[in-house]
Amino acid sequence: MNGTMKQERLYQEALIDSSNLVIPRDTYQRELNNHRVSQIAAHFDERVANEPKVSKRDGKFYVFDGQHTIAARKRLNGDRDLPILCKVYTGLTEQDEARLFAEQTGTSAKVHPGSKIRALVYGGDEDAMAFLKATESAGLRISFNQSGGQNRIGCVAAAYAEFHSVGAEIYKEALRVITAVWDGHKDSLRAETIQGVTEFIKLYHSEYDPKRLVSRLHRCDPLYISRSAKASGNSLPVPQRYIFEVWKIYNGTSKANTLPLKF
Repeated sequence: MNGTMKQERLYQEALIDSSNLVIPRDTYQRELNNHRVSQIAAHFDERVANEPKVSKRDGKFYVFDGQHTIAARKRLNGDRDLPILCKVYTGLTEQDEARLFAEQTGTSAKVHPGSKIRALVYGGDEDAMAFLKATESAGLRISFNQSGGQNRIGCVAAAYAEFHSVGAEIYKEALRVITAVWDGHKDSLRAETIQGVTEFIKLYHSEYDPKRLVSRLHRCDPLYISRSAKASGNSLPVPQRYIFEVWKIYNGTSKANTLPLKF
């Protein structure tokens, strides 16, 4: 942790008018969840409410934790601005703020994987940036709002977990296989397919034939792995049930150059 980040716990409490609080949604903050705001407002108790955390930078106050509490306080005040007691941190860069936002714990609302990765990338986190770079090298994009689409991965948590499980090179190899088969179709970028293909390649990396895998998978529709795994009713744990489906597709009915079952 650098010297700037060590200052993250040094703060002063100050009353700041909500009109002066900046929510940096164009960079690392998530969109406001009105349902959550309503829940907070409905059960608001000043005795246990947390002070929003803000960073004083360039003469402005940037909120990196507590935007929903701020919105709830305004709602309870007839949607009018009001003074709010905040924890004010100084000496943070915008990248520091982004990392702190991504690392929220405790009573803060859980940061969804897409928002967390977006904030970590903006904050310069090497691991998150490597994940993003590896994904984009296969011609795909990470959907930070977790909505799937053509060439967009919405299952951010599953993809990030696979990146960590198998490493960047095998992760990229798996994504390239998937895109070679289904050309970035949104249904091919579901967690089940990414897990199945990635873990299959990891398990059989020195044995499988990439051309055969692409050719065999090309005979299946993008949802086949997911549907077949659910319909089979096998008791294998995730993601082994998806690896099993890829293994069956790869071997087919041929007895030549088949791969042994390793799990």
